[in-house]
Amino acid sequence: MTWRADVLTLFPEMFPGPLAFSLTGRGLARGLWQIGARDIRAFAEDRHRSVDDTPFGGGAGMVLRADVVDRAIATVADGRPMICLTPRGEPFSQAMARDFAAGPGLILLSGRYEGIDQRVIEARGMREVSIGDYVLAGGEIAAMVVLDAAVRLLPGVMGAAASAEEESFSEPLLEYPHYTRPAEWQGRAVPAALLSGDHAAIAAWRRQAAERATQTRRPDLWRTYQGQTECHAEGRGGPAPAQPVASANNAP
Repeated sequence: MTWRADVLTLFPEMFPGPLAFSLTGRGLARGLWQIGARDIRAFAEDRHRSVDDTPFGGGAGMVLRADVVDRAIATVADGRPMICLTPRGEPFSQAMARDFAAGPGLILLSGRYEGIDQRVIEARGMREVSIGDYVLAGGEIAAMVVLDAAVRLLPGVMGAAASAEEESFSEPLLEYPHYTRPAEWQGRAVPAALLSGDHAAIAAWRRQAAERATQTRRPDLWRTYQGQTECHAEGRGGPAPAQPVASANNAP
């Protein structure tokens, strides 16, 4: 069965958008995954095609109606996990992307306005997910982020299974820096270890560079990494120290 995503949105024309290019686009063209976009407004029943209303209790903005959203969900609900993209959701992670890729696909609800009536989220057992501590104009871009992260992990999309294992967030270390030709550019030389041909020296340099980046940029990941390293050193059954790995997080 082909992995499939269905996005519920007020702007179905936004999809597949960037997902039609690069790795995800090639996977889509090869039939490795499928995507559909349903217009929530098509399920409004009044002549104005109203999908929102003022919030109970007052306040700014409008709220997407539970009844309209639920009718849209009913057209695609088939047992796949349902995701509601919202700033108040649990943080999206690489581990979550792996879980999503291992399943049959996703149904994603992209909110707009002030939010979505909580009753439909709860009634449908939707998982609330956030891609970061900031607010977007709508959930469509967030849905694309989740799909890009999950689809690239599907079998055959990246081409080499090892690519998915050797990147940031697969383990609690950020990526090490990358270099290519020329060996010297504007007076800046590539680190000597990378030119040595000594695989042990290269691995050691990459480990140290990844540790430095993690310690200075992501103290939360650094604390996790230190804890795992200590557990391993003391033989308490914790996982082995993470290898510094290259990230394809922003790769084309």
